[in-house]
Amino acid sequence: MRLPVIVSMGGVNAAGRTSGHQSYRRMVLDSLSKDEQDKTLCGLAVMMRLVTVNEDGTYAPSDEHANDQVLSEAEVADRYRQSVLDGTLVRRVESSHFDVDALYWQSNAALQPETAPIQFQLPKDKLPLNPPENWTIESIDDTTARITVDGALDVKFENVRDFPIKAAGQLPTGFDMASLYNSRFQPRGLQMALFGATDALRAMGVEWDTVLEHIRPDEVGVYSSSGFGQMDKEGYGGMHQARMKGERVSTKALVMGINSMPTDFINAYVLSNVGIASSSVAACATFLSNLRHAVSDLQAGKIRVAMVGNSEAPIGPELMDGFGTMGALASDDAMAKTYGDPDVDHRRASRPFGKNCGFTIGESSQYFILMDDALAVELGAPCLGAIPDVFIDADGTKKSITAPGPGNHISMAKATASAANIVGLQALRDKSFVLAHGSSTPQNRVTESQIFDQVAETFGIEEWPVVAVKAFLGHTIAPASGDQLTAALGCFEHGILPGISTIDGVADDVHQNRLKLGPEHQVKTAEDLDVAILNSKGFGGNNASAVILSPGRTEAMLNKRYGADTMADYRQKREKSLAASATYIEAADRGEYAPIYRFGEAQIAESDIEMTTSAISIKGLANQIALPTKNHYADMTD
Repeated sequence: MRLPVIVSMGGVNAAGRTSGHQSYRRMVLDSLSKDEQDKTLCGLAVMMRLVTVNEDGTYAPSDEHANDQVLSEAEVADRYRQSVLDGTLVRRVESSHFDVDALYWQSNAALQPETAPIQFQLPKDKLPLNPPENWTIESIDDTTARITVDGALDVKFENVRDFPIKAAGQLPTGFDMASLYNSRFQPRGLQMALFGATDALRAMGVEWDTVLEHIRPDEVGVYSSSGFGQMDKEGYGGMHQARMKGERVSTKALVMGINSMPTDFINAYVLSNVGIASSSVAACATFLSNLRHAVSDLQAGKIRVAMVGNSEAPIGPELMDGFGTMGALASDDAMAKTYGDPDVDHRRASRPFGKNCGFTIGESSQYFILMDDALAVELGAPCLGAIPDVFIDADGTKKSITAPGPGNHISMAKATASAANIVGLQALRDKSFVLAHGSSTPQNRVTESQIFDQVAETFGIEEWPVVAVKAFLGHTIAPASGDQLTAALGCFEHGILPGISTIDGVADDVHQNRLKLGPEHQVKTAEDLDVAILNSKGFGGNNASAVILSPGRTEAMLNKRYGADTMADYRQKREKSLAASATYIEAADRGEYAPIYRFGEAQIAESDIEMTTSAISIKGLANQIALPTKNHYADMTD
């Protein structure tokens, strides 16, 4: 069976950019060396437009150009450290999203007459088609009518209100994707998708045209979506609000809002892909659902390269109102009551496995490039790890659609058993860790920890390390497990398992007889970590668990399959890829990461397509597309 190898990653979330492990390094910043801290802080300061980069690689304050100051990386890190810390991770919702202190709304009121009936005039073309029963309408002239109201007049006032939920995992303050390319008023989620896909593509260190020279054009698959669609004013949000606000519906709003649009944008404007386009939606397990399809297609040989990921921009009053009404989000009132402190700390709103009262919404775009092992070796592509299995199981009969069931027990047990079969039971016990769903709700902390504890007991694991990155990033819905995968790859690289730094301690009702979790980072070495298991528990019974192998374990498997000579050649070719990847990451740290956007470039015309009974040739593509020539059902047909 072909092994899906992770050759690149890209994206952005509340901790920063994905490539080069920037977002991971922000989460474990206090455990890094001084040089690594400076590098991380400086890259984020550029991203947040606190500083600009000079031609000689030095820096200048963005707001103090007149002073002609020149700063080194270390000086930038020292001067802007607090600004970077304050402007990343979960924090109070910033006004660039919406004003949580004065959110616009329309309040209902009934005007009661004190003496005479209420009377007013209206242009006739403004009269409602179905006037209220207590209205009497008289004509004044050809254009104006007088309305007399018998009793109360129901009205709506333009008003503002205090929004009860004020925390979210937001992209770094000041980071403006729309300014990086001709974004044409695109929804934020689609801007993020282009950024994430581009970041992954450039971080691979192998030119995309080179990849296409080694495969057929239809051996590429893009597996992507958003969970809720694009809900801001350029997408579904604007479409739903337009008539209620007395405005016209935009011609683009419906199309832009569709939740498969991240896939379509990447195919059309980043990769120019003519292969598989696949978009799965599975609530909080959406990323792992898309990943399962990609892994299956790679293993079966249907494709040789996959771009897998999701983009979600859910920080808006409508979605947050919906979750808040369910009681699922951590509101200010709930936090004040739960933690006994009226002075709410929004940076600690998300508290997985601690005393908590609800999850915190977040935004993220995470994309990964996978290749089958043969192609990765042939091209000398980087090896960030491998994904041998993804398991998805539903809950069966449920008392309510949001209640947990046995599905996650099944998917976690399958993933753990699969990992044991691949790396061995002892390595599973000694060198594995779990990236928990860790949503920060009272129900999740009990049910998910019980699953982990039971699985650990079954497989003889004594102290299973558990990581919960939503403490830093919030719950990003569709790409939530993409955030987990990014963190897992960072753990493999640096050997530091992020602690749940927003909690004071683990809650009393958490099952932890065989688990190791808490506020502190768990510092290991890269050699201590062989396998990670990602877990997701989604609304409706969308449970998913995935096995992620470390780069070292992956290379050991490649060595066994291909032999010393082939692998020596692979490593030699890989040096070029790693150097190209490092060059891009250095440039990205300087702010050179504008999304690829091929809008308006040369399209494939009908005259560019040549067809035979066995193949299709398209002008501009290096190789042909083979048509099916074999009847797989020969035993069933004449």
